[in-house]
Parts: sequence; C-alpha cells; structure tokens
Amino acid sequence: MQAVHNIAEICAQMGITDVVLSPGSRCAPLTIAFARHPRIRVRTVPDERAAAFIGLGLAQTQRRAVALVCTSGTAGLNYAPAVAEAYFQQIPLVVFTADRPPEWIDQLDGQTIRQTDLYGAHAKGTFTFPVDTAHADAKWHSERIVTEAINIAQQFPAGPVQVNIPLREPFYPKEEVHFEKVKVIREEAPVLMLAAAELETIRQTLRQMPRTLVVAGQYHHDEALLLALWEFAAAYQVPVVGDVISNLHLPVGASFDVRNVPLGRQDVFMAVPEPGLKAALRPELLITFGQSLISKALKLYLRDSAPQEHWHIQPAGAVADTFRSLTRVIRMEPATFFTALLRPDSQNVAEPALATEFSKRSSMSSAEPLVAAADATRVAAAPIPIGSPRLTWPTAGWALGKEEAKQKAAFLTPWQRAEGWAKGFLNEFFSAKDQPFNEFSAFRKALEFVPDRAALHLANSMAVRYANIIGLPAGRAIEVFANRGTSGIDGCTSTAVGSALANPDRPVVLLTGDVAFFYDRNAFWHNYLASNLRVVLFNNHGGGIFRIIDGPRQQPELEEFFETRQTLTAENTARDFGLNYFTARSFAELESVLPVFFAPGNSQSGAALLEIATDSATNADFFEHYRALVRSSFA
Repeated sequence: MQAVHNIAEICAQMGITDVVLSPGSRCAPLTIAFARHPRIRVRTVPDERAAAFIGLGLAQTQRRAVALVCTSGTAGLNYAPAVAEAYFQQIPLVVFTADRPPEWIDQLDGQTIRQTDLYGAHAKGTFTFPVDTAHADAKWHSERIVTEAINIAQQFPAGPVQVNIPLREPFYPKEEVHFEKVKVIREEAPVLMLAAAELETIRQTLRQMPRTLVVAGQYHHDEALLLALWEFAAAYQVPVVGDVISNLHLPVGASFDVRNVPLGRQDVFMAVPEPGLKAALRPELLITFGQSLISKALKLYLRDSAPQEHWHIQPAGAVADTFRSLTRVIRMEPATFFTALLRPDSQNVAEPALATEFSKRSSMSSAEPLVAAADATRVAAAPIPIGSPRLTWPTAGWALGKEEAKQKAAFLTPWQRAEGWAKGFLNEFFSAKDQPFNEFSAFRKALEFVPDRAALHLANSMAVRYANIIGLPAGRAIEVFANRGTSGIDGCTSTAVGSALANPDRPVVLLTGDVAFFYDRNAFWHNYLASNLRVVLFNNHGGGIFRIIDGPRQQPELEEFFETRQTLTAENTARDFGLNYFTARSFAELESVLPVFFAPGNSQSGAALLEIATDSATNADFFEHYRALVRSSFA
C-alpha cells in the first residue's frame, strides 16, 4: 500500500490542501493516508452527492484543485452531478474512486460496478492506478499518474479528473503509515500574446466598427480584468454587458464610481416589445469572454440580431458558438487582451496626457482582497442610485478620433439610456404601495442587506433569475457564485457550504428556493457547519418557476405534476443540524428580521437560516404584473 499512501504526499506537494471523503471500507488506505498527512485537511461527508458539491464549493472559492475520495460501487456514481457541474464551470476536482481489482469486475462481488471512465465525456481525463506496485516501474508509473491527473485538472480550462484505484485486502495498516519522497511534475501555464501587428489590426477594427459590444459570461472576480476592461470601455466608448454572475459589478480602483458599473438590466429592457430599441442596440462587432449567460432574452436577441463579427477571448479549450455568430477565437486571457489594446506603442495613437486608472494600477495583483465601497459590517439596506450609467474616466475616448467618437456615442447612448430606464423602472415598480407579500419583492429586500465582502451564492432556478433582473446594490464588494455549468438544483446548498468552509472569515450567503433547499438537505449532514453561513430560503411550497414560464402554467396538470406541491417548512431541518432559525411571513416581519439575521455579531452564534414563506399563486400573479408593466412602460 505504500504507493497508495504516497498519493497524499503527491497531492500535498502539488498544492492540494483540502480533501472531502465519504466513509467506506474499500477506500480505507486512501482515507488513512490523507487523514494522517500533516499538510492536508480532511472533511468527512457521508452523502457522496453532497460531499462532491462541498468539494466543488471549496475548489470554486480557493481556485485550486480539491480531492474527493469515495469507496467502490455506486458511491462514485453519486459524484456525477458535481463532476458534470465542475466540467462545465471549469472547476478543478481530482476524484479518487476506490475499486475492486479488475479480476472481480462483473463477478457478482459486492459493491462492484464498472468504474473505468466512470464520468465519460464529463471528465477532462481518467486514469487507472496500478493494481500491484511492488516493481519500481509500477511505482514510478503510479506517481506519474497522480501528478498528471492534478496537472490536467488545473490546466485551463480546469475541470474534474478521475483516478480509479483498484485495491486488494488487507486495507488497514498494521504498521505506522509513512510518506516517502516522491517525484512530481509541475506544469506552468503559458502566457499567450498576439503579435504587435495583429494587435494593431484589432485596434483598427475597433475604431472602424462603431457598433461594438462586449458581453461577459460567468466569470470569477479578477481585479486586473476589471481595471483593464473599464479603461478599454472608456477608451473605445464601448458598452459592456454582464449578468450578475459575470462579477463585473465589483468595485475596483481608487476612482471607482457606482455609475461606472456595467450594463446589467438586460433582462428588463430586452423584454420591451419596441422594434426601434432592438434596432438601436444591434452590434456589428460582438466581443465575448467567460462562460454561460443567465439572460435568455439577451441570448435570443444576439442570435436573432447576428453581428458581422463575433470574437471570443479564451486562452485554451473548446469554444461554444452560443449566439451562432462566432467568427474568431483569440487565444489570450481576457485581462491580457484588454490590457494589450490599451498599451500605447509606435503604431498606436499618442499616449494619453493624463495618467489613467489602468496605468496607475496595472502592476497590482488580481489576488488582492476585494475593496469594499462601504463598511464591511453594515446591516442597513443599501441605497440604489437612479440614473444612467456613465463613463467618467479622465481619458474617455482617447483611442478614437473625433468622428469615431461621435459614431461610437451613437451606439453607446441607447444602451446607457435603456439601462438607466430599467433601473428607474425597477425602483418605481418596487416602491409601489399596497403590494401583496411576494417573493420577488422579498428577494429584492434580502439583496439589499447582503453584507459587503460577502460571497453570494444563488441557487437555481428562480433565485438566480430574480438576482439577474434586480441586480446588486451598487458599490458593494459582493462576489457572486452560481452553479450555472449545468444549472441544476441538486447541489446549490452543498456548494455554498463548501464556500463557507473555504473562507471562514468571509460572510457566505445563499439565496435559495424550497425545492433546491429540501433536495439538498444533506449539505448539512456532517460536523463542519461554518458559523459564517447565512441561508435565505424562499419557501412557496413548490416549484414556483412552473407558474411563471409559459407552457406548464397553462396546463391542467400544473400543480401536481410540474409544480409538485409540498408542505414542508425548514424549522425541523434547522433544528436537526443546529442552524439558528428565523422566519418572515409579511413585509413588516421581513424588515424587522433582516437587520438581525445579517448582524455581524450573529456570526459568533453559528450558521443561520431565514425562511420567507410566500404563496406561489400570488408570486406568479405579481411577477406577471411586473412583466406586463415592463412591456407597456418603456418610453
């Protein structure tokens, strides 16, 4: 078993610090090795599905690989939802599945299934550990397998890798476990750049195509990217659109202005049935980066209004043609790409006379802590400013000539006005008196109280949609996470739990619906519940989304077969797992409980859950009222 025990040492040397395992006998040699390694933290989660999503949350937050360990048989199959999510969200997981020796596969032995390549096309790679490692070559092979698996998991685009480990008895050591000196192979990520001539051609194209639009998909917080992107947007006078999961809203830079945030209310103004607006917003050149979009309205619009050119910025890996218009893939990191377009050279326009925000801060690391625009301990609701966004950089438009700037403004202005109208409309809509108590309005109130510096997790399916419509309070350093790789409800809570474990000094908030919450209750079934976790549960006693989307809501089978009514409340769940429990059934109760629920001092008393109870039919009627007003109120 020495080669198996050495797996823990290889992981430690390759930078893996966290392992999530589920108990079992066949995986005992791995369990013991990881548990006894001095530089690895091991957490035990009995439910493999929850364990895998907790591991995903740890890796997502730490931005480095996390190892999963399970026993043989169906245990590994229970990892599959999280493995698929990690694959499409590009999160590094190294999955160690214990197995029977090959001669016992298909021989009716207990806990035995076909585990080779268990995750198929949803894993970046799969390896089979040698059954016998007594020979020196086999031992060398085993070390190479593990280091290669970790490297592949962390290469861009990151993702899950399986290492299947056939094990023979005896599993439990009679002597002290020790870790030998091992050989590891480290891999450095390449820095990809375009030739100067090619960059200048791109600059020329940007100047010559006035209707240029940047759209960001799901992306992690990257301060260097944001600084370069805002300077690029100002220099070339280009509108930038991002869903809430793109994390473009985060405040960065010494001169950050809340009106400099990206355009993010596309779910509102794209629903306006105004042909003139759609024509005014149509791009000639579309530049994209990141992963998936939440906004179906924006996706459909860009498919129907295909640009002449569509560039996607991504350093490696397969590229999706989401809008059916892709013409060019530029193999660079997005931050590097936008930075390169700003760097003056002999072929570029004259260097701007004023020092820019980018030039002042370009040497700063993207790993710096988030800069909060307000006190991190605030519990009062944040004011939401009204008015059109603006580009206030002192050197706005420096990359353009006078006529080019005029043409760019003619395209930028309609986007800014649509965004400004949408923000004003939402403020007016939610300020209306005599609203029935409903989850849409309650969700907005909860968002206003999310603490600065929080990691905000949004569950599928209505929670992430509500947040994308409403947006976050301006100026808050709130990083957003969501399982939008596969958009499933199966591990949203577990992922948030993993995030809380990864960063115990940071508030972690989960906004979730009842179906996603009760489906994933085993997220709390372990001994590591973090005190910094806050769960806000919107319980309408069913799958409320089916009352909102066209199709199921018009069917007589809606309530029983689509919405799936249930009568559960979360009070017993909170009691079972030791969460402090709060509840609200009216606006008055909600406004009273939110400051208490999010008060910083409460983090000392443990994790907490706030259950907001609403009526599904009322929610659907109110949301339809909202959609009707959007369609009729645009001017």
